[in-house]
Amino acid sequence: MRTGIFGIYCQKKQTEHSIRPVSSALFSYRYDSFKADRVQTLRAHWSICSYRPVRCVPLPTTHCRLRLTWSREHALWTPQQWSCVMFSDESRFSFQSDSRWTLIWRAPGTRCHPENTIERHRYGGAGWLVWGGIILGSRTDMHVQSVTMPGHIYRDVILEQHVRLFRGAMGAEFLFMDDNARPYRANIVDECLQSEDVTRMDWPAYSPDLNPIEHVWDMLGLRIAARQPPPTCLPELRRALLDERCNIPQDQIDNLILSMPRLCKACIASSGRHTPY
Repeated sequence: MRTGIFGIYCQKKQTEHSIRPVSSALFSYRYDSFKADRVQTLRAHWSICSYRPVRCVPLPTTHCRLRLTWSREHALWTPQQWSCVMFSDESRFSFQSDSRWTLIWRAPGTRCHPENTIERHRYGGAGWLVWGGIILGSRTDMHVQSVTMPGHIYRDVILEQHVRLFRGAMGAEFLFMDDNARPYRANIVDECLQSEDVTRMDWPAYSPDLNPIEHVWDMLGLRIAARQPPPTCLPELRRALLDERCNIPQDQIDNLILSMPRLCKACIASSGRHTPY
């Protein structure tokens, strides 16, 4: 059967329409394969690996400037000066995990670069709120409660039962550090500090990375997670927190306090932004 010119033209167009998608798909496959191989090669060359992003509190420009100023003022403090400071903080321990399994690609040594951090505030969930204070050579008892800490509890429990005793033992050189939380700035708290002649240390807001007690909370959390069997209810978690707090060696806490000059220098090097600590 002979095919006319119109039939040949139609066969040619059908062939072209059938070949183009195949060639495009083949090119796309080869390009994507080349691109994936190239990306893997570059990652291996620059030692880029998959990590979880660092979660940090938000740092506006104003806070960065205040952090930088504070670090410059305290970078040359001596161990004797740091030994007079009681670092305090509260933290929440709960059964709810803050891990969202978010992975990013980054090179070693770039952990706290702005593009590798996620700024967010702390998470909630059922658990215990704990407060503690550390000082060179000693520490306070840990206070545990299930609710947030209003100003009157902070005054009656924390200041009267813990801070006042250290102030009496150390004298006028004693400095008390808190993180500028709103309950700590209540009028009844200021009046109590004045009546007990307790000097409050100036502290830049949103600076948990400069507070060595944050590492104590990390140690405590790791010890709680390593317990076998792990705590399964709130009373067990409370007992575990009190037990493991006493098991943290004092020399590790002292090393954290003596590392404050290094923390100040790291904050200066980052121009007041997040540090690796």
